[in-house]
Amino acid sequence: AMLGCALLLPTVLGEDCPSQCSCWSLGEPWGTGVDCSSRGLRALPALPRLTRILHLHNNSLASIPAGALDSLGHLRELQLWDNPWHCDCHILYLKLWLQDFSVPALARLRCASPAPLRMKPLGQLTGNDLGVCTRLLPTKCLQFFWRDLILIAGVVITLLLVAWALKFSKKLVWQLRLGSRRLRRSIPKTH
Repeated sequence: AMLGCALLLPTVLGEDCPSQCSCWSLGEPWGTGVDCSSRGLRALPALPRLTRILHLHNNSLASIPAGALDSLGHLRELQLWDNPWHCDCHILYLKLWLQDFSVPALARLRCASPAPLRMKPLGQLTGNDLGVCTRLLPTKCLQFFWRDLILIAGVVITLLLVAWALKFSKKLVWQLRLGSRRLRRSIPKTH
């Protein structure tokens, strides 16, 4: 039945379908079904934006790049089991994304590597398992952090100086007024 559907697809859908996968239409408003299972995939292919059903099980996927699933707003069904997931810091994106999308789907996934985490469910990974993940932050991020911190400190110091200057200037104006009054009193009026 699936092959029959694939032959009846509109050409636009054919263009969107990844070459390694087979796709079928779910009808105009519902989107596309994409079957990429058991294709030996090592990387996530470019997927149609209106993908509603996605089968990626039984492949060689070790991780999913951060942000790769964010554009699939129509997705309702995702099968990822039976892939050799490598559970390092890069797996965090998939874990957190699946926690929001489908906890049962997450529960089916297990780590294949590194050795200490072999067969551990992705859903049970903790910070201790993954170690320090700061290396994922590009150094530019840290540079921007320090730059922003310095800018904020500069603004705070400037504001304090302005407040102090205003207070000081009020005092100065007050003293000048008093001084000019005294000066006027001491000058004898000539008519």
